[in-house]
Amino acid sequence: MRTLLVHLHPRPDTVAINRGRTVLVTGPDGMVAGGRHGLFVHQTRMLSRLRYRISGVEPFPVALSPVEQHRWLGYYVALPPERRWGGADGSRAGVGEAAQQALELRVWRAVGEGLHEDLDLTNFTGQPTRLRLEVEVEGDFVDQSQAGQADAAPLGTVARRWEPVGDAWTLVLDHRAEHAYDQQGERGVGRLWRGLTVGVERADAPPGYADGFLTFDVVLPPRGRWHGCLVMAPHLDGVPLPVPPCPTGEEDAEPDRRRNVFAATATRVDAPGGESLAPVVVGALTRARQDLADLRLDDLDRGTAAWIPAAGLPDFVALFGRDALTAGWQAALLGPEMMRGALLELPRWQGQEVRPWRDEEPGRMLHEAHTGPQAVLGLTPRARYYGSITTSGFYPVVLAQYWHWTGDRETVRRLVAPALRALEWLDRDADRDGDGFYEYQTRSTQGLRHQAWKDSGDAIVHEDGSPADPPIATCEEQAFVYAAKFLLAEVLLWLGERTTARRLFRDARELHGRFNDVFWMDDAEFYAMGLDARKRPIRSIGSHAGHCLAAGIVPAERARPVADRLLAPDLFSGWGVRTLSSDHPAYNPYSYHRGSVWPVEQGTFALGFLRYGVHEHLHRLAGAQFELADLFPHARLPEVISGHPRDRLHPFPALYPQANWPQAWSASALWAILQALLGLYPYAPLRLLIVDPHLPPWLPELTVRNLRVGEATATIRFLRRPDGHSTYEVLEVRGPLRIIRQPSPWSLTAGWGERVAGVVGSLLPGRALFWTGAVALAAAGLAWRWRRGASAG
Repeated sequence: MRTLLVHLHPRPDTVAINRGRTVLVTGPDGMVAGGRHGLFVHQTRMLSRLRYRISGVEPFPVALSPVEQHRWLGYYVALPPERRWGGADGSRAGVGEAAQQALELRVWRAVGEGLHEDLDLTNFTGQPTRLRLEVEVEGDFVDQSQAGQADAAPLGTVARRWEPVGDAWTLVLDHRAEHAYDQQGERGVGRLWRGLTVGVERADAPPGYADGFLTFDVVLPPRGRWHGCLVMAPHLDGVPLPVPPCPTGEEDAEPDRRRNVFAATATRVDAPGGESLAPVVVGALTRARQDLADLRLDDLDRGTAAWIPAAGLPDFVALFGRDALTAGWQAALLGPEMMRGALLELPRWQGQEVRPWRDEEPGRMLHEAHTGPQAVLGLTPRARYYGSITTSGFYPVVLAQYWHWTGDRETVRRLVAPALRALEWLDRDADRDGDGFYEYQTRSTQGLRHQAWKDSGDAIVHEDGSPADPPIATCEEQAFVYAAKFLLAEVLLWLGERTTARRLFRDARELHGRFNDVFWMDDAEFYAMGLDARKRPIRSIGSHAGHCLAAGIVPAERARPVADRLLAPDLFSGWGVRTLSSDHPAYNPYSYHRGSVWPVEQGTFALGFLRYGVHEHLHRLAGAQFELADLFPHARLPEVISGHPRDRLHPFPALYPQANWPQAWSASALWAILQALLGLYPYAPLRLLIVDPHLPPWLPELTVRNLRVGEATATIRFLRRPDGHSTYEVLEVRGPLRIIRQPSPWSLTAGWGERVAGVVGSLLPGRALFWTGAVALAAAGLAWRWRRGASAG
C-alpha cells in the first residue's frame, strides 16, 4: 500500500481556510466564483465573488497552498498584454509561455474575523509593461446553507457604495433584512444588519471602481514590482469585527497565544520509522491535534483551559452539542480542554420550556446553534435547535470521563445538576410510551426526521429497504443512556450522593436487561438497528451495534459475535465499518448514512474492541484508519468516505462529495484509536494511570509525551516485543501519579475485584485516602459484578 501514488482530496473543487467563525472557500485556483464558494462570516456569505484578471485575462495558477489553517499563498503567471498572441484575450497562450515571459501575481491572504489580501505584481519579462489589474468583488449575503443553490438570493436589500475615506477609497456592501415569523405558536421578528467594507491600503496605483470591479492601472519597468492590500472588514449589526493583520507582517498574537497554550500542553507522540506504519501514525495524530486547535471557536472560549472546536469546514462552523462532546471525549488523551469547554457551554443552552418548533423541552440538551441569516431571522429554528436525543444521553458520559482524566471535583460538582436534568428529560419525554426505551420524534414542522446518531432523512430503513417511521428507539441511544446512568452513578458516589447513585445504578442494570431481551436477534447474532413506531425490530444490519460495544451494554459472551459481524465483508469495507451492509437493498456507497464509512465511528468502535479484549479486531480496524489517512494530503481524515470495497478494482475509496475536511470528530477518532491500542485508563481521583498496551505488528514502538492525568504529566515508551507481547517503559513522571499494568476496570477482559483493589490499596498513603479510594473501587467492583451477572444470564 505504501508504494501507491494515491493522494485524495475531499471536495476537489474547493479549498477552505478559516479562523474562528470565518471561513474562506475558494476553487482550486484560489478564486471565489459563486456556487459554494465565498467568504463566510457567522454563516453569512459576505463575498460571493473574488476574482483577479490582468487586462481582461485570468492568470495561470502555478503553485497554490494553505501555509497555515488561516493563511494561504498563491503564485500566478500571465503574459504581459503586449506579448499576447492569438487574440486580445490571450486564449492561445499556454502556461509554459507565460512562465517563460512571466508577469507574476502573488497573492497572500489571511482570514481572521474578515479577510486581508496582500497583492504583489512583479515584471520578470525584461521589458516594461503597462497593464490593468482587475479585482471582481461582490457579496450576496445569503445563508451558507443556501450557497450553491440556483435560486439563492439575499433576504432584504444589499446596498453598494464607493466612497472616499481620508486619502483612500472604500467599497461598502451593506445588507439589511427583517422577517416576521409565526412558527407553531412561536412569534417574533428577526432583524439582520450585516456588511462588508473593502478597503484599499498601500496601493502603488490609485484604484477605480465600476460594475463590480476594482481596477488599478499599473506601469512596471523590468523587475518592477507593484504592491497593494485589500482589507475586507465585516460588521454585525453595525459592530465592526477585528480586521486580520497583513499575512506577510506581524501575526495577531492573542489567537495564536491561545492555540499555542494547547500545543504546548497537549499530549504528543513520536516513534521510530522503518518499514512500519509508525511515521504515518505520528503524522496523522500530529495533524489531527493541530486541526482540532485550528477549528477552535474563539468566541466560546472560557480561557485557555476550556474551549470548543467547530464541527468541520466549511459547512459546520457552529456549535453542535454532540459533536463537541464526542470530539472532546475521543481526544481526551490530548488533554481535557475540549471536554471542559463543551461541558461548561452546553448547560447555557439546556432546554427550559416546551417550544415545538425548536424541538425544545425542559432539560433537553442542544443539538445545534447557528448564527447565519436564516437562523437569526427565524426562517429556520436552528439558531437554537434541540433535535437530537444523543446530546442528552452523552453529556453525563463525557462528564464522567472528564472526572476520570482530571479529578476536578469543583467543576464536576456544579455540572452534575445539568447532567441529571438531561437524564430526567430522557426518562420523562424521550420514553414516550413508558416501555423503558428512549425514542425520538420531531414536533417541529422544520425538524429533523431522525434524531439519533444517524440523523439524515433516510438513515433508518427496514430490512426490505422501506423507510422506518418515527417514533424510533435506536439501539445505540439505549446504550448511551445505559452508560450515562452507570458512569454518573460512580461520580455521585465520590461526591457523597449515595441515594441518587443507587437509583442510577439500578436504572442502568434494569435497562441492560430489557435491552438485551428485546434488541438481540438470535438468528443474526447481532442487535436490531432499533424498534419502529409499532415496536417491531428494525432488522437491518448496520454499524449501530458498534456503539453498544463501546458503551458496555453488550454481555461478554455476545461481544465476539458482534465484533465478528462488524468486520464481516458486507460491513467492513477495508477502510472502515460501513453505516449499512453492502448486502442491504438500500445500500448506497455515496449516501450519508446508508453505506458510507465515518472515521468518527471507527474511533468509538476501537474503544469497544479494547473493552471486550478483541485485539485482533482492534488492530485491523486501526490499521485501516491510518492507511486511509495516508491517502489524503496532510494525513487528514475527511468527515466521511464512500463505502466502496477495498479490492483490486477499488484500490482507494471514492468520496462523499460534500464531505467536510477537516472535521473535528474525524480528527479526534485517531486519538481514540491510539488510546485503545495503548489500553490507557486514567483515574485522576486516585492519582492513577492504568496501562494495558497491545501494539500491532505495524506499530512496534511509540512514545507518548506530556500525557496529563490530574495534576501530573508522564512520558511513556511503548514497545512490541519479538514474541508479540507489548510492554512499556516510564521515561518521566512529573507530579503525583502511579502507573501500573493491568486490564482496566472499564475493560471486560479480566476481573477487577480484590486483585486490583489490593494493588491500588497498596498505593494509597493513609487511611483517609484509603476510604476515598474505596468508594471508587466499590463502584468499579459493583460494575464488574453486574456485568458478570449479565453475562451469566
